[in-house]
Amino acid sequence: MIGAQPNSAWLGDCVALDDKGFVKTGTDLTSDDLSRTRWSVRRAPFLFETNRHRVFAIGDVRSGSVKRVASAVGEGSVCVQLVHRALAE
Repeated sequence: MIGAQPNSAWLGDCVALDDKGFVKTGTDLTSDDLSRTRWSVRRAPFLFETNRHRVFAIGDVRSGSVKRVASAVGEGSVCVQLVHRALAE
């Protein structure tokens, strides 16, 4: 399983990570995660959105992902729609 260990150390404090180093997104983000980056949008983060507005994470690096190629592809196709919504704001 290539994605069993995240290669996310290079992100530093840029986005919220879980205790294993996977990127937290959507409803997995806490109010503390959002306040650290001064989340200023009037909505909650979208499904694959990190605690940085308009920054998304999908696939193996995402906390709670299934760690399968087909799942990552599906997440990517959904994420495209979310990116369009975020950019339209």
